[in-house]
Amino acid sequence: MGRIPHETTIDILCRLSVKDLLRFKCVSKPWCSSIEDPYFIKFHLSHSLKTNTNHSLILRHREYHFFSVNCDSLETTQILNHPFGEPKRTIQILGSCNGLLALVNDDDSILLWNPSTRESQVLPSNEIEFVSPPPGIWLYVSQRSPPSGYIARSTYYGFGYDPISDDYKLVRMIQSYGLHDENVHSEAKVYSLRSNRWRRIKDFCFYLNFSREIGILANNALHWMVFRTPEPLNKELVGFDLGSEEFRFLELPDCYLDEAFFFDIKAMGGDICLTATFRDFINVDVWIMKDYGVKESWIKLISYYEPESIPASPFPVPLAFSKNGDKVLLFIAYKWCHSATRTDKFVWYDLESQRVEKVEIRGPPASFDVDLYVDSLVPLNTNDLMFYNEMPED
Repeated sequence: MGRIPHETTIDILCRLSVKDLLRFKCVSKPWCSSIEDPYFIKFHLSHSLKTNTNHSLILRHREYHFFSVNCDSLETTQILNHPFGEPKRTIQILGSCNGLLALVNDDDSILLWNPSTRESQVLPSNEIEFVSPPPGIWLYVSQRSPPSGYIARSTYYGFGYDPISDDYKLVRMIQSYGLHDENVHSEAKVYSLRSNRWRRIKDFCFYLNFSREIGILANNALHWMVFRTPEPLNKELVGFDLGSEEFRFLELPDCYLDEAFFFDIKAMGGDICLTATFRDFINVDVWIMKDYGVKESWIKLISYYEPESIPASPFPVPLAFSKNGDKVLLFIAYKWCHSATRTDKFVWYDLESQRVEKVEIRGPPASFDVDLYVDSLVPLNTNDLMFYNEMPED
């Protein structure tokens, strides 16, 4: 029996899960070398993204417990042991990209983590360069303008991949004012995995909501909802290009936006999505921008109606398309319910019939936050980072 050509072996291996690939590294030295090769790592990632395979949901319960659910089966949860380790510390996910997660704890320590390979890397500390609030003064975050004697500060994060420099970047924007100071202080910094350094970039010309917000990655850019003026009027969508490191505003769709009560942005299928929840809390529209940066390309993808949820106030979050693209996986979060009575769920929304099918997952907590990630072999050691500017073709 003849030997299988190397190209055929690589084609077979790229279709396997990361769990299987890590086991198969023990088969032989050539297999181990092939699986650890930077080109193969990118080839495997490209195949997973194009075929919508090897994706998982990560559920975060009570700030520090993590669970994963395979998107192909959507049946059983598995416990994930995150690298922070402390059982009672608040952990937040700052972003997910190509199998890497950016995490922060309540001490503002940040690390990158690949749950599939269990690799992690702690980021260097990063000081705020403008005058920060003095010790003992609590940051007032519940309204736009802080009362006398308080300092308001917001921190916006975003994590993504820049294909131009082949680098993973974490963006941090900070804005602060108050304590009899009418000036607004702000700064924007970018962390580069390749250089393992933070650097300051040009300041932004908009205003942040005073809370911690996480950027949404789509079209090689990070996105947040912000204000153009200090007054908390209409929120607008801003994008940060990870290649040029420039900010730009994107126009929102006109239809019904003046009637909506709550906006949220997500990414699905690589495109930016807008969720508009109306004042009656039972009508939710999901819009998707098919041609990035073109206002006229916004199309209404979903119009969701759930009258039985009153007064639970559902907030559907679009997560992913099904493999054939005819359904959308929605996470239905009941944000305004008490955590003891809150029961979040997943449903499939059929785009043609507009019917909803509940997804039964065994073992999830009653309430949780959810993120989507792709299982990958992407390394965190900067010496192992790939040097290919384009994803290889399947």
